[in-house]
Amino acid sequence: MISKKMNEALNDQLNAEFASAYLYLSMAAHCDHIDLGGFAHWMYSQYQEELAHADKIYAHLNDRDGKVILKPVSGPPTQWDSPLSLFEDALNHEKGVTSQINELTSLAINEADHASNVFLQWFVNEQVEEEKTVRDIIHDLKLVQDSPDGIFMIDRELAQRSAAAPNSD
Repeated sequence: MISKKMNEALNDQLNAEFASAYLYLSMAAHCDHIDLGGFAHWMYSQYQEELAHADKIYAHLNDRDGKVILKPVSGPPTQWDSPLSLFEDALNHEKGVTSQINELTSLAINEADHASNVFLQWFVNEQVEEEKTVRDIIHDLKLVQDSPDGIFMIDRELAQRSAAAPNSD
C-alpha cells in the first residue's frame, strides 16, 4: 500500500504529465499552423510520449492500491516567436519536470517507499534523455539561426522521429 503523502505527490505528477502532454500538443498545433510539419510531428510524438508517462503513473498508483485523482489542466501557451523560442520553452519545461521527478524521488526515499523509488528511477533516466534531446535541437537551431534553408533541413530531420507507441515507455 502506498502512503497518503506519496499518493498525493504521484497524483500531482500525473497531473503534470497531462499538462506536459497538453503543452506539447499546443506546440504541435502551432507548428502545423506555421507549416512546419516536421516540427509538428516531433511535438505530437512528444505529446504521445507524455501521455504514456501519465499512463505509467496511473498504473503504478493502481498497482499500489492508491487512489487516482484527476485534476484540471491549465491551458498552455498557443504561440511562439520562432522555432528556437519554442524549443527553448520546451527545454525550460523539461527542466521543471526534472525538478519535479527529483522531488518525487526524494519523497520516495524519505517515505521508505522502495517500490516507488525503483519505479521513479525510470523517470530520472528519461529526463536526462529528454533534456539532452531538446538541447541538441536548440544547438542546431542556433547554428542555422533564421536561415530558411536551415530551418527546412531541421524540419525534415524532425519529421523522421518515430511516433511513440502507447505504453512503449
